[in-house]
Amino acid sequence: MEKGAKIFIAGRFGLVGSAIERALRRHGYQNIVGLSHDELELTVQAEVETYFKIEKPQYVFLAAAKVGGILANNTYPAEFIYSNLEIQNNVIHACYQFGVKKMLFLGSSCIYPKFAAQPMIEDELLNGKLEPTNEPYAVAKIAGIVMCQSYNRQYGTNFVSVMPTNLYGINDNYHPDNSHVIPGLLRRFHDAKVANAPEVVVWGTGSPKREFLFADDLGDACVFVMQQYSSNEIINIGSGVEVTIRELAETIKHVVGYSGVLRFDTSKPDGTPRKLLDVSKLKQLGWQAQTTLEDGLTVAYQDFLKKVNSR
Repeated sequence: MEKGAKIFIAGRFGLVGSAIERALRRHGYQNIVGLSHDELELTVQAEVETYFKIEKPQYVFLAAAKVGGILANNTYPAEFIYSNLEIQNNVIHACYQFGVKKMLFLGSSCIYPKFAAQPMIEDELLNGKLEPTNEPYAVAKIAGIVMCQSYNRQYGTNFVSVMPTNLYGINDNYHPDNSHVIPGLLRRFHDAKVANAPEVVVWGTGSPKREFLFADDLGDACVFVMQQYSSNEIINIGSGVEVTIRELAETIKHVVGYSGVLRFDTSKPDGTPRKLLDVSKLKQLGWQAQTTLEDGLTVAYQDFLKKVNSR
């Protein structure tokens, strides 16, 4: 990417989009555009086409998506597949229509089969059944990957697809019902601390293992991929480090400064025992995550406190 090139970030002000913008600016890219959801409705094709016609971006990061945790995915499955398909279709097609030099599509680790071999390599895509709780979202993301590959084959475009692991960081969603595991736990431990609650209960045994990536590391990886990688093959982005849910909860408890008891409700389900991405392809290209879990959680908690105090 040329330093003066115009770069459009779809989803610029969300968790992923804002991290990509910070990474771009660290690398010397300043000509960055992107509007809020209220200013540009990406699900409306006419609005997207008009925006591309006016702005004429040369590079695009497609980080906009309707996202949420298990409860949100189960409650709004139709919205998750419909909205994400609309956003992807409109932005990807506009990139082709208006001659964008290169576009990066953000997928998700949930595209891999529920019982994929661990750690999950890129070739596991479409090798088995998906996790039912987020299948509509995963199917939409898979459609986006195939769309990018199809446009590359038919039109000679340069669209790349990356698969990030579980993310957290600045500008996360801390909604009590619709958030992912880390922002949800940060909020619960904080609320318990403020209320002097005697305990915080976490579902399951705490034994399942998960991988987490600080969003600013993802942003840096996305810029790296745009600079270094052009292929129809998808590429994983992760930390390569896994922790148990117990270790995660104990670290969050420490970061928040909660002094009560952490209790695991073993009557509740654990979910998938392990979920880890194989990030060897990205490492071979020369990139790996730099932020430790505790350091990332400390930054995320400070961001949460700013949001709480600004209300």
